[in-house]
Amino acid sequence: MRRVTRNVFIAIALVVVALLALGALPSYLGSGDPYYLTVEPIETNGTAADVNNVSDRRYPFLVGAIESEDGRSAGYQTGPYGMKEWFTHTPFDEVDALTRQVPNASTETGVRVRRDGQVYHAEVIRP
Repeated sequence: MRRVTRNVFIAIALVVVALLALGALPSYLGSGDPYYLTVEPIETNGTAADVNNVSDRRYPFLVGAIESEDGRSAGYQTGPYGMKEWFTHTPFDEVDALTRQVPNASTETGVRVRRDGQVYHAEVIRP
């Protein structure tokens, strides 16, 4: 194998390894106190985003909070320098997505959602 060809293969291998690391590593990074997506049952006639058919793969924090005993999702820790948010799914993404889908369901601190006939106020908190 020629020297140039070998160097090209090594460069490609390094790029592949770097991309794999960027995909896997950020989920393990985390610092500071965790953020939680919380849901609280409310009574309102206002508009609420329908989340009856959402999957826990697309909205893991929201579904986790609704199905939990205390109405709180699993914790999410931010990464150093904000890099983790570029590569991972966050509870902020879920609230933002629901707010964009149903703008009238948004509140000052979160979004109203409806599941199985119950309306919840969902917001991200850091206790």
